[in-house]
Amino acid sequence: MSWLHPTDKHLLFTKNDKEDPRLGECVQVLPKGEPSLTSYDFDFAILGFPDDEGIALNGGRVGAQIAPKEIRTFLYKMTPHLASSKLPKILDLGDLDKEKPLAERHQKGRELVSELVKMKKHWISYGGGHDYGYCDSTAFVENHKDNAVVINFDAHMDVRPTDKGFNSGTPFHRLLTEFSGHVDFAEVGIQNQCNSQAHIAWARSKGAEIITLDQINEQGLLASLKNFLRGKEGKKVFLSVDIDAFTSNEAPGCSQSWTTGLFTKDFLEALHWMIKNHDVQGMGIYEVSPPLDSDKRTSKLAALISHNFIFGLLNKG
Repeated sequence: MSWLHPTDKHLLFTKNDKEDPRLGECVQVLPKGEPSLTSYDFDFAILGFPDDEGIALNGGRVGAQIAPKEIRTFLYKMTPHLASSKLPKILDLGDLDKEKPLAERHQKGRELVSELVKMKKHWISYGGGHDYGYCDSTAFVENHKDNAVVINFDAHMDVRPTDKGFNSGTPFHRLLTEFSGHVDFAEVGIQNQCNSQAHIAWARSKGAEIITLDQINEQGLLASLKNFLRGKEGKKVFLSVDIDAFTSNEAPGCSQSWTTGLFTKDFLEALHWMIKNHDVQGMGIYEVSPPLDSDKRTSKLAALISHNFIFGLLNKG
């Protein structure tokens, strides 16, 4: 079977106007059959994980399986950045199949991302549940062992043990169990009402840096990240963005949202600083849930973050 389902070409928006280009015109769609990625010329890859089984297994509200299509819809309608003198070359790999058991889907996702990392391509993954943060982060770290930084923006630690199976709360327990001592890992935006002291203690015992929302409110997001990343300028960076890290006013469409959280303006400022000053390789955006959204606000936020990621890197180099 083919593990990847091609993205609908109708999502590749165009105005058919050379004076008004859109990102949909910059996209190649990978056809069915998983052809070799080496035959394509691209700067950025898009990969969808339209799967919220892990959220349901963790007791959350489902709906995130619809997100990859919804985020693409808004991203591909966007114009290129005003400061950009060139267009990105994007390869859309499509969406991972959901027919096999969850553990097999995670393994295949990890293999797909690992291929992109080996090719030294930038990528953005769209969940689905945050359990797919396991695929992105472990594929990244195994290829940059001892030279990798993973930053998780999240209200939750997501380091639940796996004795009850894999779910959206387990990705970084799996990462730190396999690669403790070989990755610089930070949890950013952790909220008091969302986490247990035992989970925080376990993560710290594995070398994780915990930056709570309280600390961010006192010091600022950018200052907190500058402090964590000091001395790591030569390392590779992967960013994991659980959309519930943001306030419910800015990201209402997720399994669990709170009025407290990060703000878009602060996050984009920090994102551009990280891209400018560090070697950011990839990003995953998880747990956007269109059925729970208000005015498609959360899907648009995910697309906006993607746009800033793409053009931040494109304009850098």
